Amino acid sequence: MTAAGVLVASQVVSGIRANDLLALLAASLLLGILNAFLRPVMLILSLPLLIVTLGLFTFVINALLLLLVSKLVPAFVVTGFWSAFWGGVIISIVSFVANGLIGKPEKRPEASEPPRRPPPSPPPGQGPIVDV
Repeated sequence: MTAAGVLVASQVVSGIRANDLLALLAASLLLGILNAFLRPVMLILSLPLLIVTLGLFTFVINALLLLLVSKLVPAFVVTGFWSAFWGGVIISIVSFVANGLIGKPEKRPEASEPPRRPPPSPPPGQGPIVDV
């Protein structure tokens, strides 16, 4: 999902470009790893800003991560903060739409299984013996 978002962002935003397909894949992989490990830490540390901005600071965090990826992958270039900001917005939108279309289906109970019935009760007078 991230690779599709980075591809679309590199085509739409003029300040983002990848020199080749390998750079695009490397940037997508690194962005996915950073989103899995570094993004939650950044979200927790910036919790007061997230509350004050009603979550809009998340876009700034996405932009910072995209700038970090551009520093770590030399063939993937992001020219400035605003390019990273709009690239992060586009990557988020593409990932959201792709997850909605391809995401996991809901688990539904099997229709072929009959409903379970409780076991029959024993006849009167033949219950368990309780010694007190």
